[in-house]
This record gives sequence, structure tokens and C-alpha cells, in this order.
Amino acid sequence: MKKFLILLMISLSLFAKETRQSRLAAYEKFVKVVNMIEAYYVDELNTTTIINKALKGLLPQLDPHSSYLDKKAYKELKIQTNGEFGGLGIVVGMKNGVLTVISPIDGTPAAKAGLKPGDIILMINNKATLDMSLDEAVNLMRGKPGTKITLTIVRKGEKPFKVTITRAIIKIQSVKEKNIKGFPKIAYIRITSFDKNVVPSLKKILKNLKKQGKEGIIIDLRNNPGGLLNQAVGTLDLFIDKGILVSQKGRIPSENYVYYAHEAGTYKNIPIVVLVNGGSASASEIVAGSLQDHKRAIIVGERTFGKGSVQAILPVNKYEAIRLTVARYYLPSGRSIQAKGITPDIIVHPGKIKKIEEGVEIKEADLLNHLRAEVAKIKHEKLKKQNNKNALNPQNDLQLLTGADILKALIISKEAKENK
Repeated sequence: MKKFLILLMISLSLFAKETRQSRLAAYEKFVKVVNMIEAYYVDELNTTTIINKALKGLLPQLDPHSSYLDKKAYKELKIQTNGEFGGLGIVVGMKNGVLTVISPIDGTPAAKAGLKPGDIILMINNKATLDMSLDEAVNLMRGKPGTKITLTIVRKGEKPFKVTITRAIIKIQSVKEKNIKGFPKIAYIRITSFDKNVVPSLKKILKNLKKQGKEGIIIDLRNNPGGLLNQAVGTLDLFIDKGILVSQKGRIPSENYVYYAHEAGTYKNIPIVVLVNGGSASASEIVAGSLQDHKRAIIVGERTFGKGSVQAILPVNKYEAIRLTVARYYLPSGRSIQAKGITPDIIVHPGKIKKIEEGVEIKEADLLNHLRAEVAKIKHEKLKKQNNKNALNPQNDLQLLTGADILKALIISKEAKENK
């Protein structure tokens, strides 16, 4: 405790005289409470344990994304950053004080189990999450591949229900390219997260667009939880040739950055539609919002999650660290994403196009011919399916269909201008 007080006195000497007395009073109050806990608490606790518990409580009180990383949590973070890890494939955050699904990642156990953006995780196995920090919850959900975990989910309009999921090694293919059935001139690019492979993958796809006869792009950022800022900036730089792409501003000048577009290598004339929803967060919101501000793309879907803050990992020592919010992102227009999200230019809720089949009266004499026609139809459909394995059916996705229709109109308009 004496060493602790000496360190406090040294730190106090770094601050201006006018704040010294108030700071000293605050530090003295903290030390007094620590001493009282050590002396009177029902269970014996040492100073280190008390301080660690205090830090775990302090950081989340600043904002939902700040946290104290003890030895185990810091080690887990390093594992996650360096590559594959055992888990559910789910991105979560604190929204309105509760543990909320930002998005399940495509092809992972969480996605296959049917978890959706906006789902509230009420319990992890038998532990309630209401007083749990974000890092505690994430650490509980991670684990050895092949082991099971049960989540109690609260979903709007439904009674709480349980989902048992088997953990797996999470491997993410961040960029996928597909065709859209009925829209041969439109390229569909799905970005599941902004990892280090996004910009190189996009560059390869964009080089081949003309060869494939593509004249417009749909970029699908739905359920994309974000990722690396430099990949978001690099993505924007492929489509915007000048001006500010995004900026970040903090209290400390060293955290202030402005990212500008470069003209070289920019695909500035190709029409773009971007699909977003409530699972689009962080880096995906930066991409959608910046393209919207530059009037470079039409944004279609639902309002995004609203995570526009920058976290830095600051080591306390070799084994512990803090995750601290040090800045916020701002779009070219100056608006902040934090807690507001991006409102699409055209709001479209998810759904399917329902096809109404009309009954046809078949006479007995025509039955054989009708059945032959049905067999031919089935064979034709089977052949079409084989040829369209990589094609998406927009009839099953109202947001995609709306985006494709808008993009088709933009392509026609562009062609008309060029032919004048």
C-alpha cells in the first residue's frame, strides 16, 4: 500500500497546481475505500484483487466498448487477432446496457443456428448477462472447438428461447463474388468483414468486371460487423477519387487523423448500390456513409448499428491491458456514426417476393401431354440450376431485388447519357 501511495504522489506531481488538491482528495478517497475493504469485507482480499475488480467496474462505466483485460482476456485477444480461434462466429456489443448480437458471420455456427442482428443474449449457459462486461461475455462464448454452449435469446415479438450451438474454428472468407439471376450486367460482391484480405480481393474482382460484361456493382454489407479501418479506407479509395473519406477525432491531438482519396486506380464511373441492415457496424458503416456523403452510391436496406468509436489496446504491463475509446469516426459531411448509424437512401425491410400459382384445369385427354411438359420443365429447371450454382435468386431477397432494380435503372441512364 505504501508503494501504491508513492506512485500516486509521483503522478500527482505531473499535474498543474490548481488541480493537485482535488486530485489528491480523490486518490485519498480511493485508497481509504481499498483499506476499508481489506479490513472489514467478509472475505479476505488483497490489494491486487481489489484494484483489478475496481478496474473491471470502471472501464465499462466510461462507455460500452472500453474494458479492462486481465491476463486471460488479454491472451484471448492476442489469439483472436493473430488468426483462427474456437468460437461461435458471432459479433456482439452492448446496446442500451444489454448484450446484443451485432451480426452472425456468414457460414459460422451462429449463422447456421439462426441468430439474428438485434437478438439479446439473456444468458450464457446458466449465467445471466445483465451485469456482465462485454469481455466476460465474449470469453465465455469462446472455447474449445467441438464443445457446446447454450444461449438464452430474447427476440422482438417472441418468447425467450434457448439455442445450443457447437463451437468451431472460425475461418472467414471476407469477400465473395456472385451473379444475380435475371441481372447479367450487375456484379454482386458480398463483404462479410473488413479483414486484411478485403482490398486485395476487391482489386482482383474489379479488374475482371469489363471482361464479364458487368456495368454496375451491388456491395452487400449486411451483417458486416466491421474490422480494420485501413481496409475500409482502401475500399472507399477504389471508388472515390478526391476529398475526405473519413476522419477520426479524439481529445488528444495524436488521435486526430483525416484520410483522403487518391485518384490513381479509382473506379469512379461505375454505378454502385450498397445493401445495409442493423448488423452493419463500424467499418461497414464508414464505407456506406462515406459513399453516401460523396453521392457515389445509393444505400438500400435498414438503419445500421451505430458503432463509430475508436478503441486502442493500451498495455498496463506484459500480461494486462485496457481497451479504451480514444476517438470517434466522422464522415466527410462531419456527421458521427456513433449511436446514430446510417439511414439508407431507400429503406427496404427484408422479405421475399411471393409467387401466386394459378390452378389450371387439366382434361383427362390432355393429362399425358401435360405430364410430359412437366417432365421437360423439371429437366430444364435442373439444367438451369446447374448453370446458376453461383447465381443469387433476387426473388428470395427483397432488399437485393430492390438494389438490383435501382442499379439497372442507373446503368440504363448512364448508357443513355453516353450515347447522346
